[in-house]
Amino acid sequence: MRNWRGRAGFAGVVAALMLSFLGAALPTASNAQTLPRTTDGHPNLSGIWQALNTANWDIQQHAAGPGPVVALGAVGAVPPGLGIVEGNELPYLPAAAAKKRENLENSLTADPEIKCYMPGVPRATYMPYPFQIVQTSKYVLMAYEYAGATRTIFMDKAPPSAADSWMGHSVGHWEGDTLVVDVTAQNDETWFDRAGNFHSDALHVIERYTPLSADAFTYEATIEDPKVFSRPWKISMPLYRRLEKNAQLMEFKCVEFVEELMYGHLRKQSGK
Repeated sequence: MRNWRGRAGFAGVVAALMLSFLGAALPTASNAQTLPRTTDGHPNLSGIWQALNTANWDIQQHAAGPGPVVALGAVGAVPPGLGIVEGNELPYLPAAAAKKRENLENSLTADPEIKCYMPGVPRATYMPYPFQIVQTSKYVLMAYEYAGATRTIFMDKAPPSAADSWMGHSVGHWEGDTLVVDVTAQNDETWFDRAGNFHSDALHVIERYTPLSADAFTYEATIEDPKVFSRPWKISMPLYRRLEKNAQLMEFKCVEFVEELMYGHLRKQSGK
């Protein structure tokens, strides 16, 4: 009986702490009043941010597992994750579901991340690297540490997209304190994660950045791709400000790391 009461008391303390934490994290009127703002009154998102999850390995809920190179052991293992997909279901069309399985089987050579290709949207947001936001009234610049990727969100007059690209064409507007970004014109060369989840050139992403406090905001993205999925689906996660002294993006120009992988077979063999 004593053990049961002890466990019940401990559970009560944990529940109280969780409720307290959740209450502190939820946006309130007082939080909205204390948010840093630009001169035009919008929340100031400028700074260096990073996701703290394992979505880059798999956007769906997943257990820990071995990586694609068994010889790397724990160093190459897949960390577990709760997933970022609402409902934890990806509504693949039948042919697309087969393609996803094929991607996973060949991920060691097929994943665009391995080849240092631009990550695309939304994957750039939750890769295990920081990114920087520089905000003005007309533009919001996103600079990502991975591969030196960048994109510009047009907040005023947006020129039409000249062609599909790795990071797409981003047009933004404000809905209250939420930055809403419409992303189109992405090519079909990027994946959502290392698990082989993919899209076509018909991908349409609506992003929403909603401040929770001065140092955290909620990131949501609605994904639509009628060539691959039977309906739109959504991901969401918190993003956190990097608070280290002199926080900054470092260089991660990974092109030089993949030269052997990409072009080693073209090397002239000795004696030929």
